[in-house]
Amino acid sequence: MNPAVVVDVGWVNGLAAIRSLGRAGVRVLALDHRPSALGFRSRYAEPVLTPDPQDEEAFVSFLEGLELDAPAPVFATHDEPLNAIARAAGRFGERFLYPFPRWEVLSRIQSKRSQLEAAEAAGVPVPRTAYPGSADEARAAAEELGWPVLVKPSSTEGFKRRFGRQAFRCETAAEVERAYADAEAYEPMVQEAIPGGDGELYTLGSYLAAGGEALGLFCGRKLRQTPPGIGTCRVGEAVWVEEVVERGLGLLRALGFHGLSQVEFKRDPRDGAYKLMEVNPRLFQWHGLAAACGVDLPLIAYRDLTGERLGPVSTNGARRRWAITLLPGESPAPQRPPYVDAVFARDDLKPALVQVARLLRR
Repeated sequence: MNPAVVVDVGWVNGLAAIRSLGRAGVRVLALDHRPSALGFRSRYAEPVLTPDPQDEEAFVSFLEGLELDAPAPVFATHDEPLNAIARAAGRFGERFLYPFPRWEVLSRIQSKRSQLEAAEAAGVPVPRTAYPGSADEARAAAEELGWPVLVKPSSTEGFKRRFGRQAFRCETAAEVERAYADAEAYEPMVQEAIPGGDGELYTLGSYLAAGGEALGLFCGRKLRQTPPGIGTCRVGEAVWVEEVVERGLGLLRALGFHGLSQVEFKRDPRDGAYKLMEVNPRLFQWHGLAAACGVDLPLIAYRDLTGERLGPVSTNGARRRWAITLLPGESPAPQRPPYVDAVFARDDLKPALVQVARLLRR
């Protein structure tokens, strides 16, 4: 079998990809720049310590020298390594197989402004958004949109690592001006904050083959985020919403995208419309729930990329929950059994033991 490469395995999205592929008998090279990466503890992983992807030349050069015995599907779990790999694809020859389009297409998708503009052109509802060129314009846009507003990066690469968050929520003009100044290097946007809690956030997770056929479809909603309001999934459930699926697929095809992705919407309680939050052209944090519901997105992508003919599958009809049960500094989040824990697995116990030991030390 062709090997597979999973990049950035520090947390649960990388761990879930390792397990999906390893359980199918695939040799999995797990790459990360941190020796403490949780995915390194999986029995299905061959740990490989790399340079930090922020040092893009060193990271790409390392990948050029990675020993592979056949072309390997490569799975990125975060934007920095994804973009570095896509930009350097021409240097890798036939070493890797890619569950994402060429950089000329991907670069447009990695602009949140381009996502919103493509969504509007495709008839997909979006939050009211302004693209200011100065702090004064940002303040004026916020006052016109109405408080609170979000100051979000259009170019996200490096933003979360620098600020520890995905956006700034602002209640005053002073907060908007400060957020704009902090985010100026990331082409900040000012966007209305759609009302409603975390339970109004819905996801389409999918794998689209190069010809556009949807070979794997997952639909679900978040029940709890960390931190609340603007964060990553802590608890989610599989639930099929046809409008979310159809709008998400329509947008991906309008963007010319194929591969693995997450399209996230928020249901606006004012009008019931599902409004685009973002497109992530890679594996998302809770894709392990899709696998538990019969739509194993990394494995579907691996099999398609290595030439196996597949029929489409979806989670339509599935109803199951997923949770990161234990997190430092937060109360436990167990769900009614049976549910999918993001770390614990009977056939791969060490990551959960390591996580518990780290929590106890803290």
